[in-house]
Amino acid sequence: MELSPRVDTTPPPSTPGRSTRRWLVWGVAGALVLVVGALVYKGLSDAALYFRTADEAVAQRDELGDRRFRMEGTVDAEPVEAGNGIEFDVTHDDVTVAVHHEGAAPEMFAPGIPVVIEGSWDSSGAFFASDHILVRHDESYESQEDYEERMSEADGG
Repeated sequence: MELSPRVDTTPPPSTPGRSTRRWLVWGVAGALVLVVGALVYKGLSDAALYFRTADEAVAQRDELGDRRFRMEGTVDAEPVEAGNGIEFDVTHDDVTVAVHHEGAAPEMFAPGIPVVIEGSWDSSGAFFASDHILVRHDESYESQEDYEERMSEADGG
């Protein structure tokens, strides 16, 4: 009687580098998903800043707490320099809010100009702590002829 040759049924040894590479790929993909998720969250939370007029912000001061939001009002008087920033008041519907802004004011910033400021109430609620100012402008534009006339008058003739 002739015996048939034995067939080896044991699995071949695994390649150690292949498994490690697979985990490395999954780890990089997971990190990439986390980074993209964090960027999307940051972008959406910045875009979702609440917008209040000065009178609304004062009425909702307790509710807003120290959360960041945007507040709109008209600059009352010339700002006063204070440390690394400026102090000024904004008004809307006869409600005035004191503002402490860190940093420089934009070029078009002036009394009587509507602004949107970004920040939060200070811990005492006494003033609005701002770190970003957007100057709003009206939609009135002048013709080239009006511009040239105004520039000529400014030059003295």
